[in-house]
Amino acid sequence: MDNFSTLIGGIAGDGINEAGVTVGRLFSRLGYHIYMYYDYPSLIRGGHNFSLVRASSHKIGTHMDQVDVLIALNQETLEKHLGRLKDSSFVIYDMDKVKAEGFKQKGCGLPVSGILKEEGALPIMRNTCILGGFCRVVGIEWAVLEDVLRKHIPKKLEQNLQVARRGYDSAVEFCRVEKLDMPTLPIMTGNQAIGLGLIKAGLGAYVAYPMTPSSSLLDFMARFAPDFGLKVVHPENEIAVMLMAQGFAYAGIKAAVGTSGGGFCLMTEGLSLAGMAEMPVVIIMGQRTGPSTGLPTYTAQGDLHFILNAGQGEFPRFVVSPGDAEEAYYWSGVALNMAWKFQVPAFILSDKTVSEGQYSFDLAAAGDLREEAYPLWKGQGRYHRYQYTETGVSPLAFPPQKGQVIKVDSYAHDEYGITTEEPKITKDMNDKRLLKGGSLAKDLEGYETVKVAGEGKTALLFWGSNKGVCLEAAEKLRLRAVQVLVLSPFPEEKLKEALAGIERVIAVECNSTAQLARLAGCYGFKTQDRILKYDGRPFSLNDLEAELGKVLA
Repeated sequence: MDNFSTLIGGIAGDGINEAGVTVGRLFSRLGYHIYMYYDYPSLIRGGHNFSLVRASSHKIGTHMDQVDVLIALNQETLEKHLGRLKDSSFVIYDMDKVKAEGFKQKGCGLPVSGILKEEGALPIMRNTCILGGFCRVVGIEWAVLEDVLRKHIPKKLEQNLQVARRGYDSAVEFCRVEKLDMPTLPIMTGNQAIGLGLIKAGLGAYVAYPMTPSSSLLDFMARFAPDFGLKVVHPENEIAVMLMAQGFAYAGIKAAVGTSGGGFCLMTEGLSLAGMAEMPVVIIMGQRTGPSTGLPTYTAQGDLHFILNAGQGEFPRFVVSPGDAEEAYYWSGVALNMAWKFQVPAFILSDKTVSEGQYSFDLAAAGDLREEAYPLWKGQGRYHRYQYTETGVSPLAFPPQKGQVIKVDSYAHDEYGITTEEPKITKDMNDKRLLKGGSLAKDLEGYETVKVAGEGKTALLFWGSNKGVCLEAAEKLRLRAVQVLVLSPFPEEKLKEALAGIERVIAVECNSTAQLARLAGCYGFKTQDRILKYDGRPFSLNDLEAELGKVLA
């Protein structure tokens, strides 16, 4: 089996996300690669929620529109997603909540409410019951489901197992998903991968105010803080978040903050402070649809130029946009290393698709990540916080240091951090800060800041979460796929090499103004076509193939 897609839908409060993850874990146990997209409105309860889980024999990072199995916990799920059914699809539904009408495909109704009543089970166990039926339908052995549930259900395990078994016994087998001779890979979200990458690179503190889609990272960090010796703080607002992170940095503790566009608006003055004071800080920016509140639980790539230009004045910054969980892990650690090696703000530019998407994670393929050293003061003479150097990077020292004053300054300042308005010192310090940007760019020459896959005279140019869909479409249509990972300092020479011999460039982005294409245009790169999606939903493989069919016709 090359591909198998499952959709499970219901309302907020039904545990749809966790049910989807469980489906993914089941396929992962059988050796398949997983990608899951979770769609939900900005409601605590109610509204239509669904998870699209795709399993494949090869690495994937996007979903498909059509599904092989539709699991409907309510009538709305069936009605909304009938168009996704193929002639060969199968429908599993809660026969107490869903009328089996309007579809010609085979189906199986489970008496979910009756089973829960007989077992004295909570309503949330509906998905456990129907997942039991799902396993029977697709030929997954009971032992596999039991093992997954025992590992991941923390409460009322035995009752959940009994309910799942009742669902399993009530269903009929429709097909059999064969086990692959492949290892079982863990499944994680992009946010979880970001957290692990930061921790691997030496993170000491995480500070955030909740804002979708970065909120789950705050939860992840808080949950595992004792295991890694982390300080995790939830201040009163995003202004406090940014300033507190810089307080940690002043004390020598590596810190990161998490937010989305609206929260980052409040952080921009603090970002400028980090630029002037040369304080290392990592900002995880999870993009979502805007402007303003926009669609708070949906995706976009609309904040690239905001991030590149945020803050008053001029100062260097590092910006990376990972395209899946493995890149999120590796490049988040790199971002923390770069922030401290060059004393600059470093951005991890994610979006709802990457941050909340579930991916099979292969640590061996992610890259060799380690905590890197940064320049420290050797303790000789008087400490110059902003000492002039050939790289622009001044040695760091942290209080307390006997007999020394460690001063940082938001004003124009001299080498010691003393405020000044003298023209020459102001210019020299500005040049010093910009020199760090050049040193950062030179350091990045040793990294794969632009990735290339495939051959051909036509290239797809993309960034961030469009990696999975562009790689798969390019392979199928024999195009070259060019992913720009680092967006600042812009990898001009690497992109030239990637586009060598290309006659036609098609930019694929989830915004309405082709922000990467505009950025590349500043360096002389031209795009002949643009495929843009900005309705809050990511490209499916079918979406992109259809649009490419129009462009390439």
